[in-house]
Amino acid sequence: MIEIFLETLPFFAIIALGYGAGKTKFFSEEATSYITKFVFYFALSAMLFRFAANLSFAELIDGRFIAAYLWGTAFVYGLAMAVSFYLGRSVEEAAIEAQCAAIGNVGFLGIPMLALLMGEEAVKSIMLLLAIDLIVFGSLVVILITGARDGRMSIGILKTVGLGLLKNPMIVSIVLGLLWSASRVPLPGPVNEFVSILGAAATPGALFAIGASLASKSAERIIVPSWLSFCKLVLHPLFVAVGALILFPVDPYPAAVMIAAASLPVAGNVYILAQHYGVAPHRVSASILVSTAVSIVTVSAVIAWVTKLY
Repeated sequence: MIEIFLETLPFFAIIALGYGAGKTKFFSEEATSYITKFVFYFALSAMLFRFAANLSFAELIDGRFIAAYLWGTAFVYGLAMAVSFYLGRSVEEAAIEAQCAAIGNVGFLGIPMLALLMGEEAVKSIMLLLAIDLIVFGSLVVILITGARDGRMSIGILKTVGLGLLKNPMIVSIVLGLLWSASRVPLPGPVNEFVSILGAAATPGALFAIGASLASKSAERIIVPSWLSFCKLVLHPLFVAVGALILFPVDPYPAAVMIAAASLPVAGNVYILAQHYGVAPHRVSASILVSTAVSIVTVSAVIAWVTKLY
């Protein structure tokens, strides 16, 4: 584990560097917002497009892989919601807490880190996980919150969900890449070089942006955030492992990637959702901060374990 910890340490060191820049105000919140936009709309999208353009749709889709991840994620999602309801939370709060418990930072942390630690072949699996998170669970939280407030389901809710997916550059870049792949036309040399250079900025940019954004997060009242962090860092990879290794046996390498991705800390976009809908943003903020700090140890432990599977 020490060897894996030392390999993951540079990634978290860049996060710490971003945190220091944000905490000392060397990077203002506005500057952090702009670097996040650059990574989200340009660098990460270029990386995803390049990988998707070299895949086929058939390579990306794996029924057992999807079933295993859906089962493990839905189990933790449901457990977190059940605990929230037991504590007297509203549907909106329960949905946001469930999102914290089961949705990790796959885009900004998982893609760059796991691609380097586990090989570029891991990106194929990570893209599928990212699509499931955004399409299934990203839609679910919007439906639950909006439905609870309106008191019913409506076409308007589905329109909101659909537009949200169409505007997400990660989904768009994956789809465009797969469409290019389906055309069977190789990426022209200059285009491939362009997306390679731009995509290379995703790793340092995303990690730095994570750290800088954490500088504005609060860790007050950490009992609930600690529970949600436990769900995300321990229970999520555990139940995904049960799904991938026992219930819906997946090939060793993609199973390892899936479990490693499930061990990542709470995703930053959960805070954006919480802030947008005005549902427990401080609780989510603290969950992101706590889970990211603790993940320095837990992610290393999980990666050290899963690398023995293949």
